[in-house]
Amino acid sequence: MAYISIQNLGVEFAIFGSSSRSLKNTLVAQATGGRVMSGARDIVNVRAIDDLSLEIADGDRIGLVGHNGSGKTTLLRVLAGIYRPNSGMVRLEGSVGTLLDPTAGMDPEATGLENIFLRGYLLGLSRSQIEAQLDDIAGFTELGDFLSLPMKTYSAGMAARLAFAISTAMHHDILLIDEGIGAGDASFQEKAFARIEGLFDRTPIVILASHSESLIDRFCNRRVTMERGKMVANADMSRAAPKLPSPI
Repeated sequence: MAYISIQNLGVEFAIFGSSSRSLKNTLVAQATGGRVMSGARDIVNVRAIDDLSLEIADGDRIGLVGHNGSGKTTLLRVLAGIYRPNSGMVRLEGSVGTLLDPTAGMDPEATGLENIFLRGYLLGLSRSQIEAQLDDIAGFTELGDFLSLPMKTYSAGMAARLAFAISTAMHHDILLIDEGIGAGDASFQEKAFARIEGLFDRTPIVILASHSESLIDRFCNRRVTMERGKMVANADMSRAAPKLPSPI
């Protein structure tokens, strides 16, 4: 059974050579939303997550809300294993899938087909696991013969289709989603939303960082609000999550 236990989590980033420049400190604070603290030897520490504790159980659909820089993306990246906490503990049970940076690990000089394997390896899959999903990924992209060409020849929409198809082909117990993920051109959006909806239906835990109140209200059963790295609210929305709205 999937679960996530977060206890007294703290994440800080050190910025060197900045403590004597008050304007830069101010800009850093505004950009990150975190707490800025001057340190020794002209070092500024930005506290992106501050003493966060949260329990997430099988069946939870968490809507992670807050202004830009409140710590939402940092929290998702900690849960994904991208960032290491400075303090506290994170325990996860189950495999973790992400829709955070779908182009990570992809090489513009490699073909679309080669990038399917490169991205799959980055996600921790074996060659046989990738091969089992290959037809599904290739078909979903609708790229056809372009999969034999280097990705640098793709338009932005084509590259987004390929990255999205790879990232959503795998099944996981925990799914971490940043709403800002792209899925290609407008004509592809409805198909992409249907694919994401299928992921939601079969994934025990989903955490969605979003600015869309309608999406949170319609999809999630819990709303976690963050501000300057702290969790300021954890609301049980107390109803079953309905289907995702179709894109306009």
